[in-house]
Amino acid sequence: MDQRNLTLLTDFYELTMMQGYYNESQNNETVVFDVFFRKNPSDGGYSICAGLDQVIRYIKGLHFTYEDVDYLRSLGIFSEDFLHYLSGFHFSGDIYAIPEGTVVFPKEPLLKVIAPIMEAQLVETAILNIINHQSLIATKASRVVFAANGDGIMEFGLRRAQGPDAGLYGARAAMIGGCVGTSNVLAGKQFDVPVLGTHAHSWIMSFKDEYTAFRTYAEMYPNNCTLLVDTYDTLKSGVPNAIRVFKEMREEGIKLERYGIRLDSGDLAYLSKKARKMLDEAGFEDASICASNDLDEYLLHDLKMQGAAINSWGVGTNLITSKDCPSFGGVYKLAAISNKEGELVPKIKLSENSEKITNPGNKTIYRIYENETGKIKADLICFADETFDESQDLVIFDPIEHWKKTKLAGGTYTMKEIMVPVFIKGECVYKSPSVKEIAEYCRQEKETLWEETKRLFYPHKVYVDLSDKLYQVKKELLNHYGRD
Repeated sequence: MDQRNLTLLTDFYELTMMQGYYNESQNNETVVFDVFFRKNPSDGGYSICAGLDQVIRYIKGLHFTYEDVDYLRSLGIFSEDFLHYLSGFHFSGDIYAIPEGTVVFPKEPLLKVIAPIMEAQLVETAILNIINHQSLIATKASRVVFAANGDGIMEFGLRRAQGPDAGLYGARAAMIGGCVGTSNVLAGKQFDVPVLGTHAHSWIMSFKDEYTAFRTYAEMYPNNCTLLVDTYDTLKSGVPNAIRVFKEMREEGIKLERYGIRLDSGDLAYLSKKARKMLDEAGFEDASICASNDLDEYLLHDLKMQGAAINSWGVGTNLITSKDCPSFGGVYKLAAISNKEGELVPKIKLSENSEKITNPGNKTIYRIYENETGKIKADLICFADETFDESQDLVIFDPIEHWKKTKLAGGTYTMKEIMVPVFIKGECVYKSPSVKEIAEYCRQEKETLWEETKRLFYPHKVYVDLSDKLYQVKKELLNHYGRD
């Protein structure tokens, strides 16, 4: 799927605007566009940034083929001069981004494009498509992993994903968010991540009886034997037959490793506790109990509260589709335009809704950590050329509710710029880590969050503030356009 040319994966109006800029050649100024989102999915306290590697592949592959140009010509709306320009198109701008696996918060740029406006306009749709999807699923997976409280989460959603791309890159994002493996074999091959699974009810039903099905499976996979016990009757048939097979394996001298049962229906709390008691009494205290069946972070939370004896979870539909919140809501907004002197002039988008007013200018983000704990104190959006002295006191304030201020004493905090260069003058200068490396980085990132921010219900908000210099420019622009 990575081999496809995605250049036409764009909204039609991006191309019509490009032709307009082309016709008004003096209007192809260098611009800055920001990708950001306004609200964490599922009312959470944070999000996980994902999708950058695919954005890089997309940008590297940008070109209009002969077939693309012929198709656009057939629409009867584009001039031959413009089509000729497209035939030699390549991306020549800069891209800065927050690395994948980083915890992120609303309003801050996840990625910014600095390029001639024709180029910056074209890439909008695909970048949003990629970042929105993978960040959504990585965030959902992180929430599910949190609810599991240390138990392994397996991503089982391929058959319910919205198509092959969503299944493949959703699995990738789920691994970044903290899953221990996926059922998706193509994802395992492409991203070098563990593939996991047991067997289906059809396996059991294809044999003369449940015991024979279990026994045959155990003979084939003695070191990876998890038996699905709810085809007929979980407690009267499934678990007893699984125990019988485990006993026979032990009597034959087979060392039982990575073995257990899977529950896929019924009252998972009740059944798991009963099954645990039966397994323990038979001498299989180390047998795992895996559960599946329309799980999400809320059900996991409740099952944990009820003392469910489950230590491995297969989560499918609700994870791969982020069923309760199916959209990340990322947007792509113009922030600056170069003038005749080549200086980037800040631009602002206004709205009746103050939450939708954009932050102007060419910006970057500094993450502020509390030295004593290593936890995130706040994020600070500022102009890209601003610098700060950590030995000096720093006052940060809410950009909307200005009276909310915090003074950080010099020497008590550390600042880290979290946006990195990805493309400079059209050339990629960033090497993406492996998915396993990104997942480990994401795990470490979540350690910098306060526990109050991680909780599923009514999490504590991490503040994203503006530097005083950026705030003053924003205020001037608001005053200029008649708003304060």
